[in-house]
Amino acid sequence: MAETLTFSKVYLYDTRAPGISVEAVLKSGDKVILCDPKIDTGADNCIFERGHGEALGLDIESGTPQRFGTAVGSFLAYGHVITLSVLGIEITTTVYFAADESFSRNVLGRQGWLDHMRLGLVDYDGKLYLSAYNDTE
Repeated sequence: MAETLTFSKVYLYDTRAPGISVEAVLKSGDKVILCDPKIDTGADNCIFERGHGEALGLDIESGTPQRFGTAVGSFLAYGHVITLSVLGIEITTTVYFAADESFSRNVLGRQGWLDHMRLGLVDYDGKLYLSAYNDTE
C-alpha cells in the first residue's frame, strides 16, 4: 500500500555542493541573523557557531552546557531558546552555540528542528520537501 505525504514547501538545492544547505533565520528578541546551515540527520541537535549567538545578543555561557562528540573529538556548546525559521517555517526551539570561537559549522539536527518537521528528499533531483510536523495542509 502506497503512502501519501503533502508538503507546504519545495526547495531546490545544488546537488554538486557539499551537503544540503537551506536558508534560515535565527531570532532572539529584536535581533535577527541570517545563515545557511546544513541539514544533518545524523546530528542529535542544532548547533551554530558562537558568533551567531553573540550577534543575537546572547550570553553564550549562560545557556545549558552540553558536550558533543564527533569522530575527531568533542566540543562544548551552550543551549538557548530562540526562534528558528527555515524556508519560512518558524518554530521556537532550543539550539546550541559552540563555546569555541573557531567553530564554524551550522547544522540543523534531529532534536530542535527535524523533530518539528516533515521532511522529504529526492537527492537525484535536488529537491527537499518540507512542512511543519503538525501542518494539516
